[in-house]
Amino acid sequence: MTVPPVARPFARRATLKRSFALLGDFRYEQSAPEIFYGALARDSVELVGDLYAGLTGATLDGTTVLDVGGGPGYFADAFGAAGARYVPVEPDPTEMHAAGRAPGDSIRGSGMELPIRTSSVDVCFSSNVAEHVPRPWDMGEEMLRVTKPGGLTVVSYTVWLGPFGGHETGLWQHYVGGEYAARRYRRVHGHEPKNRFGRSLFPVGAADGLRWARSTASGELVAAFPRYHPRWAWWMVRVPVLREFLVSNLVLVFRKV
Repeated sequence: MTVPPVARPFARRATLKRSFALLGDFRYEQSAPEIFYGALARDSVELVGDLYAGLTGATLDGTTVLDVGGGPGYFADAFGAAGARYVPVEPDPTEMHAAGRAPGDSIRGSGMELPIRTSSVDVCFSSNVAEHVPRPWDMGEEMLRVTKPGGLTVVSYTVWLGPFGGHETGLWQHYVGGEYAARRYRRVHGHEPKNRFGRSLFPVGAADGLRWARSTASGELVAAFPRYHPRWAWWMVRVPVLREFLVSNLVLVFRKV
């Protein structure tokens, strides 16, 4: 598979070693979120920074990055270290303060109706958010709306039929059904899962995202690849059905028109 020019800088990082490191950190998501989200934040800055360099030839230094669903301060530290002004938008105040603090520029609002003026940010990014909103492509259109012409929009989301589609409810239970997975989690653990199917977790497929990305008039799709896979496995995105089970997390990269 030929790597799109915008993704070439990041493709050099997409190694098997990186994939295993991120998978290892995933086990801390519930028990030690600072480990998992700290590593994910650093990886996100590398992803966005490389894509921005591939698109514009520039670094993130001096840019404004809007993170839709950014949550607490893990990402703020990482993007700030890269020289970017980081602005997260988060609808849930408990998520915003989960790390004990919220970034100073944080905004409370919905990704589906961003309280941001049109064409105002250099980069608009969302990481593992589209599967948590009932109208993910409305959110995608909003992200493109607020990005400056020629700027970068990145939508990265968990594919429902991938092994992590059910999030904390298990690796296979969601294949039986999202509601079954939620009930089983409650029975085993004695409390509701953080992500409740039908309310805060929705079945979003790889084909769904690609269909919207190729049809939107608001941005040009310049790359699509599996976020956590090594470069030699990126071909999976091009294979219908197979991509739904093996891609795990799909990255859609746009140039704002």
